[in-house]
Amino acid sequence: MGEYLLGLDAGNTVIKAVIFDRAGNEIAAASEEGHSRMPSPGHVERGLDELWANARQVIRACIEKAKIQPEEIAAIGCAGHGNGLYALDRGGAPLIGIQSLDTRAAGLVDEWREAGVGDRTYPIARQRPWPSQTPTLLAWLKRHRPELFNRIGTVFLSKDFVVNRLTGRRVSEVSDMSGAGLLDLAARRYDQALMEAYGLDDCMDLLPPLIESADIAGAVTEEVATQTGLAAGTPVVGGLFDVVASALGSGVSRTGSASIIAGTWSINQVIIDSPDLDGPVFMSSTFDRSRYMAMENSATSAANLEWLVREFFEGEHEGGVSPFDACCALGGAIEPAADDPLYHPYLYGAQQDGHARAGFYGIAGWHTKGHLVRALLEGVAFGHRQHIETIRKAGAVFNEAVLSGGGSRSLIWPQIFADVLGVPVTVARSRETGALGAAIAAGTGVGLFTDFGAGAAAMVRSERHYRPDVSLEAHYARRYALHQDIAEAMAPLWRRLTAVPPVAAGAA
Repeated sequence: MGEYLLGLDAGNTVIKAVIFDRAGNEIAAASEEGHSRMPSPGHVERGLDELWANARQVIRACIEKAKIQPEEIAAIGCAGHGNGLYALDRGGAPLIGIQSLDTRAAGLVDEWREAGVGDRTYPIARQRPWPSQTPTLLAWLKRHRPELFNRIGTVFLSKDFVVNRLTGRRVSEVSDMSGAGLLDLAARRYDQALMEAYGLDDCMDLLPPLIESADIAGAVTEEVATQTGLAAGTPVVGGLFDVVASALGSGVSRTGSASIIAGTWSINQVIIDSPDLDGPVFMSSTFDRSRYMAMENSATSAANLEWLVREFFEGEHEGGVSPFDACCALGGAIEPAADDPLYHPYLYGAQQDGHARAGFYGIAGWHTKGHLVRALLEGVAFGHRQHIETIRKAGAVFNEAVLSGGGSRSLIWPQIFADVLGVPVTVARSRETGALGAAIAAGTGVGLFTDFGAGAAAMVRSERHYRPDVSLEAHYARRYALHQDIAEAMAPLWRRLTAVPPVAAGAA
């Protein structure tokens, strides 16, 4: 059997290919950034042909960089961002790709909340409807784009589309479909009553057959082998919801272990033995063949820093320092003070409020660019803290966490996370935890590892550790309370801001 594993990670913007050896050492990597389209306010889409073209390109580039024979790759695993909607038409051709940053269905979610739809879905899926959730988007298309809806033949998630192109198989797996609110979580299967709650009872045939994450989905076809440089027949496993893959790739594999991902989304998750908790959480998914992941997530994390760097720091770095590092260094140089500005990280809405918007508060004339950077870094961490408090209230227990995602690359931000959250934070050695988790699933699928825990023990190493500064505990408790109070006060104003005004009589 081959000595290497190929992990793919299809995020909202970038797709990555990484080849690892069995000890988790990164042999080669390649990535390609895609393009999002925003045809209307709140609509965030991507071209599926471009996604597949980029996937082919990074796979070929990765193999060439690794200088290995394609036959040495034992198996392939793919992770991908959860939710959104990736649809094929009835002939199997790409139809539409809606990303998980999309908020077009916010109004439908409001309507469903009033109608109590979440009270019907939560007991089954352990999830209530939210704007970029897959079934919510499908229901929105059914209502507002019936001509497109009627052409849909398959409902996929991001990585399912890549697996389909690699193997020709129409299949999905339980971690992604459960994270999308499309499964009876305890039974790990589709459910007619659940689909009826979403108004999608006539859509069961659009859902692909289900397998477990480490099950073999298919094998690389001859055509794809020619296009990518892979060996035909290489096994491809079902893959993983990317947040589960990132947790696994950062070494989180024991019950009670916590994973925090500061990426495009704020991901906060704890492995649990049963999906039944003492209180509600945003969503739960499967983790492995018998356990689950309790999650509190929202699109409120490092995408905020990406926006700040793109709009205000590009071109300002010197001496080989990236704008990301330069930006974080400015924030890290600020000594925390009681009157520092606050920031709400709602560039793409809040978890249950697609109307929420980002904003700085409490800026004074003596505050500098560095103060605004620090406010943003803290504001994102406050968003994570809100989610973690919800998980704890639901009964999940943990006393430390592993941080991954783009935010973990900073030498400053993980300390802010430790201080704001009040728990020790570890950063894994690998920067590509999503791809590594997918590779561990691939190795498990072909028998290199007995289970995910054994794969993580073999392939994951930690790099840095941060302990909370106890002298800042009261400071951050006060600032977090202010952060929450301002958000509550702003909620009705955000709705007024985002409301579409009526067209005046006689207007063109």
